[in-house]
Amino acid sequence: MADATLQHTATAGHGLAGEFEAPLFGAYSKKVGMWLFLASDSLTFGALLFAFSYNRIYTVWPTPFGKDSIINATVMTACLLSSSLTMVMAVFAAQRNDRAWTRNWLLATMAFGTAFIVLHGMEWTKLIHEGLTLPGFPKPAGQDAGEFAKISTGVPQFAATFFGLTAMHMLHVTIGVIYLGVVALRKWFLPILGVIWLGATFLIPADNVFHYAVHALLLGLIVAAIILFLKPKVYDAHDVEVCGLYWHFVDLVWMFIFPLVYLMSTKI
Repeated sequence: MADATLQHTATAGHGLAGEFEAPLFGAYSKKVGMWLFLASDSLTFGALLFAFSYNRIYTVWPTPFGKDSIINATVMTACLLSSSLTMVMAVFAAQRNDRAWTRNWLLATMAFGTAFIVLHGMEWTKLIHEGLTLPGFPKPAGQDAGEFAKISTGVPQFAATFFGLTAMHMLHVTIGVIYLGVVALRKWFLPILGVIWLGATFLIPADNVFHYAVHALLLGLIVAAIILFLKPKVYDAHDVEVCGLYWHFVDLVWMFIFPLVYLMSTKI
């Protein structure tokens, strides 16, 4: 009789969220999993930052960035710092179970992240038109053959490490915006992301490097749809906190990229 009662109690309580999940150092498995992912991802960015720093030390390194690039990168930095603040506010709202303001703060974070991506894309387009390219990039019409073109041929490590490092970070920001959209809007985010992908596909010129890279949005749309339809749920405060960890990591990485790539490569 006692065994049957115990079995009934365990069966009844099994559906409760976190009822039988043993915390590790006070953190639930989703948070531990995100920390482990960020630890491994930091190795990727560490390798890219090391490659950039190594080439800078042992190569006659160019300093091509002028006032316009520094101002643009500073605004990008301000967007990410602001997004960290709104992400913190979203976590606080989720902890007090205020779903409306959780969604609003997440949308604000997405807006700052999107602004960062757009500004970074404009910066890339400007640099490519001025001649800073890689062999696989399409050749835009009216491309200059000035200082940046000489850098691409004379010091190819600069273009390779610059585009490699900033592209990896831009990809992470894009994934972060999609991640936040799924948590904030759930299935409502899918048609929004689909419209953005279609619009970007038709509006970005064919000679722009982002014409093909924009299909990463399609991949994000497919993955988000699979997650939302196979395991639909209302995301709670733990989920918001976990996605906040990812977002703060992406912001932190930029705090290394900005001074190393831009401020230390400024024209004197």
